[in-house]
Amino acid sequence: MRWNRTRNGIGLLASSAALVFGGCASRSDQLVETNRSLQDQNLRLQEELREARAMLEERGSANSEARGLISQYQAQIASLEQQLDERDQTIREFGARLDQLDVQLDPATDRALSQLARQHPDLVSYDPERGMLRFNSDLTFDSGSAELKDEARRTLARLAQILNDPAAASLTIEIVGHTDNQPMSAATRQKHFSNLHLSTHRAVAVHKALQELGVAPERMIAAGRGPFDPLVPNNPKGGTPQNRRVEIFLRQGGFQGVQQAGVSDEGTIEIDRTPPPARGPDVTK
Repeated sequence: MRWNRTRNGIGLLASSAALVFGGCASRSDQLVETNRSLQDQNLRLQEELREARAMLEERGSANSEARGLISQYQAQIASLEQQLDERDQTIREFGARLDQLDVQLDPATDRALSQLARQHPDLVSYDPERGMLRFNSDLTFDSGSAELKDEARRTLARLAQILNDPAAASLTIEIVGHTDNQPMSAATRQKHFSNLHLSTHRAVAVHKALQELGVAPERMIAAGRGPFDPLVPNNPKGGTPQNRRVEIFLRQGGFQGVQQAGVSDEGTIEIDRTPPPARGPDVTK
């Protein structure tokens, strides 16, 4: 019975060791967490190996079943150690790539964004290390709506001035909407269908407003994450306003070749550079 449980444990460990990392926004902390999990598995296998050897010594016989399990443990440990080495290398490579994506906003733009956040502390916050502005959705939009409030439009007008300044001309703008996981009302579902749609529609509303204010549309990209990237654990009954937000990330360079990024089965970082398929006109629109 004990050996059967151990075999089952080995199957689970082998399954865990084969996990594939996803999203670049598969972030480096996901790699670190998986690395830590592999190390924990390695320690457990080492302990079970010691127990098996101790049982052999107690019995004083060449138990073939126990010897087979020892061989399995040793193979599993060797495999995990190899994966740990590969993951360590992946983390180093991923960190090097992240270093290349440093925002490095010019001082004038950084000061202007900091001042904007100080002038509207309830509506917007600024993270200079990430080059990110976070808009409070509860003040940017009415509940269940993707229509910008007047104060939000005024703040975006000032942001557009900053982004249109020659000092910020090389920056690209990633607009990402987020919601909590509260169920939507029937009236809201008629317009937005789901929280994912609502978050995307809000990002598009910000995109459209900035474009109307003179920011070139080719500099911007809009996306929605719905409730799937919360800042704090979601509460189905509400009380999670931190998760209802629109984040604007400022980056150096363009969007070409960064539609999707991830980590392959072999542990190498890959970027999907496949262009989208050509589409004809949609006569239903």
